[in-house]
Amino acid sequence: AHVTGRRLTSAETGTWLGEHFTVTLDQLKQEVDQLFVSGVNHVIYHGTAYSPRDAAWPGWQFYASTELNPRNAIWRDLPALNRYVARVQSILQSGRPDNDVLLYWPIYDNWHDTTGLRSDFEVQQPAWLHGKPVGAVARVLWQRGYGFDYVSDRLLRANLSPLDYRAIVVPPTDHMPDETFGRLVDLARTGATVIFVDQLPSDVPGLSRLAERRRRLEDAKRRLVLSVADGNGVRRSVVGKGRVLVGHDVEPLLDAAGVRRERMVDHAGVRFIRRRQEGGHQYFISHAGATTLDGWIPLAVSAAAVAIMDPMSERTGIAQRRTGTDGQAEVYLQLEPGASLILRAFDRSVSGAPWPYLRPLGAPVELRGNWSVTFPAGGPVLPASFRTDTLVSWTERGDEEARRFAGTARYSIRFDAPGEASSYLLDLGRVAESARVRLNGQELGILFARPFRVETGPLRRTGNELEIEVTNLSANRIRDLDVRRVPWKVFADINFVGIDYKPFDASGWPLKPSGLLGPVRLEPLASQDR
Repeated sequence: AHVTGRRLTSAETGTWLGEHFTVTLDQLKQEVDQLFVSGVNHVIYHGTAYSPRDAAWPGWQFYASTELNPRNAIWRDLPALNRYVARVQSILQSGRPDNDVLLYWPIYDNWHDTTGLRSDFEVQQPAWLHGKPVGAVARVLWQRGYGFDYVSDRLLRANLSPLDYRAIVVPPTDHMPDETFGRLVDLARTGATVIFVDQLPSDVPGLSRLAERRRRLEDAKRRLVLSVADGNGVRRSVVGKGRVLVGHDVEPLLDAAGVRRERMVDHAGVRFIRRRQEGGHQYFISHAGATTLDGWIPLAVSAAAVAIMDPMSERTGIAQRRTGTDGQAEVYLQLEPGASLILRAFDRSVSGAPWPYLRPLGAPVELRGNWSVTFPAGGPVLPASFRTDTLVSWTERGDEEARRFAGTARYSIRFDAPGEASSYLLDLGRVAESARVRLNGQELGILFARPFRVETGPLRRTGNELEIEVTNLSANRIRDLDVRRVPWKVFADINFVGIDYKPFDASGWPLKPSGLLGPVRLEPLASQDR
């Protein structure tokens, strides 16, 4: 889609993230974020089965396991995920792609391998990529922070504009059509940088006019006058307005081509995608790692100013920016595991409210007291209300209705401010599985994914009222139906199978933890100036 200039790149999303009725909104967000940084900007959930209003719970369900439909308990807070998706997609559907590298796909090498005569191009059969030279180069590009798109022989020969890319990279390739090699040389002649990793192609594919095509390929290769390798193993040939580079390792070749990588990926789990926008660039950045990113991050593009947007909370502000010793713009980022941000890098100076960097003023304080717990919605029957000073799964309280309940519990507590801070970070600890938070009558947001934390603003000195509505999965309720052998699988086609495509049976499942498990903590905060 990027190479052909299409505005939308769509993907079936969330089909089989886990077994039926066990997929969380947090899992869905992480899957969506992975798609976003991979270039998708239009997610399509899979799926929602039509279910008549009078059908007994769970209604009509089909084989795909995520069950994004009104009968599933996670439906209650799904709109919060949808709002997040809409905000990110509004950014990723604007402007133009800004990947630096065009990676050639050597399909003829695949077909020259006898196993490639039947190499299914599908997610369950990754051999078409993994274990092949193109996959190895792609992995280096991905892990080292080079944005790239793939290109085929047909697309190279089409009337496209590969000059939008800073380099065309050809992985180690044995068989290449002489027309493709000629097209790459022509692109170099008009200004492109063409990189061959390890070698120039050694032969042409197929048998038709074999001697003629081999001769054309060898003639074109001989016309490339390659220099002696430099200290990084890079050989060069000037071709018209452009150049051809050959060497064993892709990263020194990209350095020679002047392609900058995005060094934010050096923090484990951080991934990005970048787009060009009038007056600058935009980034979507996600963090799937385990440790918080808190520091200066260099950008590979020029930036006189940088704005930050949190697509979960809609907070925006102008980031702290400086120029690094290498002349690159650097921006200060704080990004917790599971979180994501949008950056807008401007070509010019801009003004606005500063981004609210936060720092702790003291140690977190656990919120202790007597919680009132009620069940406002769900089924099959609402469990009895209770009070507790210990947060555990509601399935552990000896209430049989709670053990099979799918729905929402409301946790309420009154507490005094633990100090004099102007704001606090409310950390819910473990949540199973999503939470709506209300403090002193004010909605603080729906927390459906890591990190389950939200800023409170100023607290009352005494008598603060906190309400947290936690919605669990439907797993325990579906388990109860199978334990009692209640017939509910009614689709007549593929009917209902598990994630392994075998008959589905939840009767042996352990109970899923449900509710607010905590510990709930308040951490005093102050604005952070840098």
